[in-house]
Amino acid sequence: MQSRVEKLRRKLDEQGLDALLVTEPYNRRYLSGFTGSNGMLLITQETAQIATDFRYFEQARQEAADFELFEADRDFGAWFKRLVAPLGGKRLGFEAAHVSVDLHRQMREFIAELPAGQRPEFVPTVGIVENLRMIKEPGEIAALERAIALGDAAFAHVAQRIEPGWTEKQVAWEIEKYIHEHGGEGLSFSTIVAGGPHGALPHARPRDVPLKKGEGVVIDMGALLDGYCSDMTRTIFLGEPDEQFKKIYDIVLTAQLTAEELIEAGMRGDQAHAIAHKVIEEAGYGPHFGHGLGHGIGLQVHELPWLRPTSTSVLENGMVFSVEPGIYLTGWGGVRIEDLVVLENGRCRVLTKSPKVRAAGAVA
Repeated sequence: MQSRVEKLRRKLDEQGLDALLVTEPYNRRYLSGFTGSNGMLLITQETAQIATDFRYFEQARQEAADFELFEADRDFGAWFKRLVAPLGGKRLGFEAAHVSVDLHRQMREFIAELPAGQRPEFVPTVGIVENLRMIKEPGEIAALERAIALGDAAFAHVAQRIEPGWTEKQVAWEIEKYIHEHGGEGLSFSTIVAGGPHGALPHARPRDVPLKKGEGVVIDMGALLDGYCSDMTRTIFLGEPDEQFKKIYDIVLTAQLTAEELIEAGMRGDQAHAIAHKVIEEAGYGPHFGHGLGHGIGLQVHELPWLRPTSTSVLENGMVFSVEPGIYLTGWGGVRIEDLVVLENGRCRVLTKSPKVRAAGAVA
């Protein structure tokens, strides 16, 4: 964790900040290792403190051993002023994307109550820690690979058993149960299972509706293991695929494989998206691929970088992200295929191992 804090300190120096107040829970965990639900970090060039309440004193000592414990009591205003008073006259950054309007108001009022010489300048910041998290350390990649392997195993467990008559909710439950029974902390997000026309909803919710023979089924799922997330999508077909399904599936698969082959370090997120979108557009289905090609993943299932038309994120070695084109047709259904990849030596290495199943026993 200490190396992460040192990287943060260099970023603070670049931005002319003397300290950063970290309140976003995943950023707090990334920098300190603390997994409790309450607390904030105060990091300066010389010190690193974790402020939390009595419930988490012992946990903070164990998980955030490199941080000095600041014991917060029930009077938020009193302890917050004690925490920031040593920074009087200095620039204290806060995470503007996480601090609510009301919390910001309280903090500014508390700072204003301090003697003039103890008042820091309260400066909004955006994405400082999140940008550090984009580049995964070797240990993080290994943790992601374990989570991905668990997700692959859960999918295989269900894919070989699923049959017409199973409900969408039953498929989702079997996935969740397998993950829990094989060491997972849980799901990295709520599983999507969408049969037939329901598959036209990219973020469909599983229903108590039986799956039918002769329909495609979109399954988007992920496991949470050791704090890290997996995310994968496969679209299967119950029975013998018809010509329409084969056509749409092959377009989506071609778009995905093309992107995985051509995405490279130095490319922007919008350029990566355009690779897959061009394939789908040239096949006549451009308007039916309306979401981004991918997103970063790590402690959160959706994090930087983004691969979408508006993204200016520059892709770098060590980034892990999804590649997930799709086509969605109202009244018919949808096809989405998603892998997680890591950029290594300038190119994508595919981490997801689940076969891209077209029908029972057939691999695309």
